Amino acid sequence: MSESANKKKGKKNKIIFLFLLLFIFIGMRVYYKNSLESVSSENPVDIDIDIPMGSSTARIAGILKREGLIKDKNVFRYVVKNLGLDGKLKAGEYTLNTGMDVSQIIENLSMGGENKNIVKFTIPEGFELKQIGSRLAEMNLVDEEKFMALTKNARKYGDKYPFLKAVPKEQSLEGYLFPATYTVKIDSTEEEIIEKMLDKFEEVYEDDIKDNLTNNELSLNEMVTLASIVEREAKVDEERDIISAVFYNRIKKGMLLESCATVQYALGERKEKLTYNDLKINSIYNTYTHKGLPPGPIASPGLKSLQAAMHPADVDYLFFVSNGDGTHTFSTNYKDHINAQKKK
Repeated sequence: MSESANKKKGKKNKIIFLFLLLFIFIGMRVYYKNSLESVSSENPVDIDIDIPMGSSTARIAGILKREGLIKDKNVFRYVVKNLGLDGKLKAGEYTLNTGMDVSQIIENLSMGGENKNIVKFTIPEGFELKQIGSRLAEMNLVDEEKFMALTKNARKYGDKYPFLKAVPKEQSLEGYLFPATYTVKIDSTEEEIIEKMLDKFEEVYEDDIKDNLTNNELSLNEMVTLASIVEREAKVDEERDIISAVFYNRIKKGMLLESCATVQYALGERKEKLTYNDLKINSIYNTYTHKGLPPGPIASPGLKSLQAAMHPADVDYLFFVSNGDGTHTFSTNYKDHINAQKKK
């Protein structure tokens, strides 16, 4: 092919490439503009949504997309950031509708929710199901007996929450009602409150747990169980992954976990000091008499304990004893552990 022909071919290819770029640019402009418009301008439908405290723009975009109020999460996030409102949208209950465009929705979210028929409640990290039920009953949000009955079988929620399908048969929702602050309508049913807390666990599962389980030797239920023990044993954040490592190391060596927290759970009460008779209680949750992890969680672990259960520290410790101030002394052998106990 002659040099002239090559130049003509190159020029032709360049023109085609520029047309393609122009086509893509126009397509993106059209898509962007369309994404700013309302989902349904004809026959708009009112939708009640709850934006939890501390929600990021990404999380808010996810809620809006899930509820059918916006067309594209990324476009919504781009507009919010471009308006200088990233991190400034307010939590609360809102009644939005599908006839609102993105700018109208952002305007509403920047002003704050105005629904007064709501109540907030907080479930602390380390609460057991019975403590959750008791707190909600004290606030007149649930019938305690009904709430406890509804949380008895985790698998019945498996269709809506697939992560619960692998939970052992007849296991309760212990450990899966995520500890956090919630906003609910005053007339919410027990089922709605339970599902709201499972929604939060699902969010944490998708964002922080799911991908980490692939390379983890524990199943989800085992990991949540270990995290619940860490939650009950650890008092300071810096020690969570170390305490997690102690239990991992003991499991690998075929040692009993000997966690006082599991004995307290078996006893049904949290005694400050356990007796030798307490340590002999006949329960599968008693890790002084049964090897390995108990069959299920003993409380609701928070995110930091879940992370510690997935990422234990790289240490050789096998024992720890409380220093009385929230911290612990860790040891690699029984002799040092006994000496540490004597110093208390």
